Amino acid sequence: MDADDVSNAAKRKVSVLTKLNHYKWLYLMLIPGIAYFAVFKYAPMYGITIAFQDYLPFLGYSGSPWVGFKHFQALFSGPDFPRIMGNTLILAALHVLITFPAPIIVALLLNELRIGWLKRAVQSSIYIPHFLSWTIVASLTFLLFGLDPGPITKVASSLLGHQVDFLADPAWFRPLIILQSLWKGTGWGTIIYLAALTGVDPNLYEAARIDGASRWRQMWHITLPAIRSTVVVMAILLTGNLLDTGFEQIYLMTNSLNRSVADVFDTYVYIMGITQGAFSYSTAVGLFKAAIGIVLIFGANWLARKSGQSGLF
Repeated sequence: MDADDVSNAAKRKVSVLTKLNHYKWLYLMLIPGIAYFAVFKYAPMYGITIAFQDYLPFLGYSGSPWVGFKHFQALFSGPDFPRIMGNTLILAALHVLITFPAPIIVALLLNELRIGWLKRAVQSSIYIPHFLSWTIVASLTFLLFGLDPGPITKVASSLLGHQVDFLADPAWFRPLIILQSLWKGTGWGTIIYLAALTGVDPNLYEAARIDGASRWRQMWHITLPAIRSTVVVMAILLTGNLLDTGFEQIYLMTNSLNRSVADVFDTYVYIMGITQGAFSYSTAVGLFKAAIGIVLIFGANWLARKSGQSGLF
């Protein structure tokens, strides 16, 4: 290393130290967040090693025998995999087609409201379900769609002319899950898109009105392009969590009669790992799901960048 390289390295070191000293309070504020991710997110990742072992708690990580991809082979060749994979993909597709566009549509409709108090009232009312736990949401579903006291069940049965068991019929499981997700998450999801819409220049709408553009044309040519980058980022994040259908919601709505369509990766990991004690096998299932999520998020980001969007990274 010559004298110039040594001098440049010293300058870079001084520059880094200067920046650290200048923004020291900001870096100190990062410590709790970094500690959280280090302790609760990254440190437990060492546990995925048991996916390649026949893990026995009394032998520990180091004493359990290594078996390679034995548990992955058991997963892919087992009779449960097609059913679990199919149920997860169907629910994921329904979330993409129905749940994901819902906040966008609601945000566009709210953006068109010109009555201030009405807009605020609607926003507040649709935000409230987000703060309810899935246990409360499931309880409300049982009250509304149950056989005995359920008012919706009584109305549907009288209209159809026969008894409808929404909670036990496998055909109604997925519609109920989507309805719950829409009711609980749509209002909260609109916050992101409404925040993006605040950055739209009002002069654009005024110029469009002068040119004779209708409200529909203004929304199509001004509003939608303004939130396009936000939609792309949210779509990438959704793609990464495509197989994450939500353990609490699915588990609370599952019973012995609808289990054929209700079992997904999240509940399957719990059943195999906690209730049956197959720690290594359930870890392999969870690792497979996580690996698919990583591939999907990188693929979606690549497609976004290829299509001219900024992407996530």
